[in-house]
Amino acid sequence: MPREDVRDLLKRTGMPAHTDTTITSTDAFLTSLDWAAEHGYAVDEGEQELGVRCVAVQVPDVPTKLAISGVPPPSQRRCDSGMKTTQIDLNADLGESFGTWQLGDDESMLDIITSANVACGFHAGDALTLQRTCAAAAERGVVIGAQVGYRDLAGFGRRYIAMDPAELTADVLYQLGALDAMCRVAGTRVQYVKPHGALYHAVIGDEDQASALVEAVSAYDSSLPIMGMSGAASLRLARARGLPTVTEAFADRGYTRQGLLVPRGRTGALLDDPDEVAARMVSLATQGSIECADGTQIEVGAQSICTHGDSPGAVEMAAAVAAALRSAGVEIKPFVSQS
Repeated sequence: MPREDVRDLLKRTGMPAHTDTTITSTDAFLTSLDWAAEHGYAVDEGEQELGVRCVAVQVPDVPTKLAISGVPPPSQRRCDSGMKTTQIDLNADLGESFGTWQLGDDESMLDIITSANVACGFHAGDALTLQRTCAAAAERGVVIGAQVGYRDLAGFGRRYIAMDPAELTADVLYQLGALDAMCRVAGTRVQYVKPHGALYHAVIGDEDQASALVEAVSAYDSSLPIMGMSGAASLRLARARGLPTVTEAFADRGYTRQGLLVPRGRTGALLDDPDEVAARMVSLATQGSIECADGTQIEVGAQSICTHGDSPGAVEMAAAVAAALRSAGVEIKPFVSQS
């Protein structure tokens, strides 16, 4: 269906504008499904088009289906889904304090994790915070990754921004250079790249923004791995350009049946029981599966586990996950060598 026809259809049916073929975030995609179900539209989740997960919504009194693009379902993902492992990396988002405003306990987290996703000043982190965080990580032999995001301090980088790809590429390059300078002063360097917040979710299914991210990393240093969720467009495009990739799972976040994160603000989005989270991560590492918010099991492949540094009880949760993994015979080590 031509895009103009889609927009006309949306206007005629009162369907939300974000449900056309250019959905760019996980939240919008899931909202579309909920909206369709609540309003009695028939939803067919089985259709596939060029390996991209599509949902066809049959609109009443309209003969044509409306295709809503999402991300590949678990069955369409690469063989990294359901991957069992005897070793795994632990990562956390750090360096997100700003001036006198403090977020998380970075020093304690650095004693537990093996890779640090350090903010680059766009979504969080002032220059001195970033310098100190890089120095503290280097002292402990923790690998540093650049956590690049939208230029959105007020929204903590959790608001989607429709950007010109060239502008996004430049913003990512700017952040990479800034953090790498702090790393080099500390005697180390940036060794991987992980998008933050809304950008992280955007590059799962937004080809333009995923391509912009990959373009920036490729131009800066094509040896840098890009971290993301299994099945993300960013990882597929990175591999096509010859860049290394790293898949990750989230310890303290709930999952949907589609292998996506339950959007923040919804029931089951955030997990706060250290024992429950630890058991889930042991299952992930040893069985290659995780329990969804609705109780079903899905296959999830990951080379790294993220334990958010800003979550309540983040240090205790990270420690519980690390202890449980070691007890299960899983070695915790970075996915790249410290340099």
